Amino acid sequence: MLRPAIPENESQRLKALQDANILYTPTQEEFDNITQLASFICKTPVSLISLVGEHEQWFKSKYGTDLCTSDRDISFCSHAILNPEELMEVQDTRLDKRFEDNPFVLSENDPVLYYAGMPLKDVNKMALGTLCVIDTKPNKLDHDQRKALKSLAKQVEILLELNRKNDYLENVKKELNDHNAMLKDFAGVVSHDMKMPLANMIITADILKAKFGEKLGEEGLSYLKNLKQAGLRLSGYINGILDHYESDSIAASNNEEFDVNHLLEEIIDLLNITEDCIINLPEENIIISSNRAALEQIFLNLLGNSLKYNDKPKIKIDIEFSQTPDFYYFSVKDNGIGIPKEKEDDIFKLFTVVAKSDRSGNKGNGIGLSTVKRLVSNLGGNLKMTSEVGKGTRFNFSIRRKL
Repeated sequence: MLRPAIPENESQRLKALQDANILYTPTQEEFDNITQLASFICKTPVSLISLVGEHEQWFKSKYGTDLCTSDRDISFCSHAILNPEELMEVQDTRLDKRFEDNPFVLSENDPVLYYAGMPLKDVNKMALGTLCVIDTKPNKLDHDQRKALKSLAKQVEILLELNRKNDYLENVKKELNDHNAMLKDFAGVVSHDMKMPLANMIITADILKAKFGEKLGEEGLSYLKNLKQAGLRLSGYINGILDHYESDSIAASNNEEFDVNHLLEEIIDLLNITEDCIINLPEENIIISSNRAALEQIFLNLLGNSLKYNDKPKIKIDIEFSQTPDFYYFSVKDNGIGIPKEKEDDIFKLFTVVAKSDRSGNKGNGIGLSTVKRLVSNLGGNLKMTSEVGKGTRFNFSIRRKL
């Protein structure tokens, strides 16, 4: 028996095998189907997908045997990977100096007297192992069987590469999730820590105006006004960030039954509307079972935008509702400033602002619609928008019903 030589690129080959992240992993139906098919086509009782490690070979898939590993020194596949581009066929192992006294050949129970193995390579042509077929008697593959075994080996290579890419993407996804979680925690901590100083700044501005307004004069009062407005804008920005990052937990809250119109009336009261405005609610009072907190946040943002970004003397907002066995459908239509076509694709991105200022002259923070989209998506629905500059905007969104 001759021990298999060590490939010249052994260190790179072992690194490639490690990067494939396939060693000692659970069985997979996709690989098992290939070994079963290889055995059927080649008319052999045993077929293996063998991966050659540093000291042993391990079988990712096996058909016709219970063996899981073997020492590399007595491995047939360790010889096969020395010529990565060629199918190695040994018609009678007893007549081959490499294997004549191999323990598998000399075994009294199911001796390995025939072997054919096609090396399995990664994208960098590193031989990781083989797809092999084994017989307990001398054998020989015909032309079609050799061609089929090579084709099946190519399919194994594709599966190995897909596994590697999936593992890589899963790791990237985990890193992104961890990174986003840290950013979310950071944003939450910073935002909460800033809310109290901002509130104190706004209150202090009001106190200074009340106590020393006459002494400050018009210029001083103007500075105080700017200071308070800046504080209010920053406070609104922080609240928007908190709402955005808390939208996932809001969407995860339990469903409850409630009256849609009653919810909308409560939201309208919260908005404390002072403009000349008419809001048309759905014609019928409908009881639905859904995530009330999330729906409240969605309508607060949509109705708030319809009020703020409106240049008409009389604001008009129409709210519609319908349902199917699978979804609730809502529509919010206003007669506001509208959204230009070139900005429609970006409107739901975080921190994207369409208008330079709202009805009161304040600049928006570009967080509300991003939060709406996130909430709707988490609730299993879709959000769409149609708009015409100068005439108004309609938002249609759906929420999946949980029956």
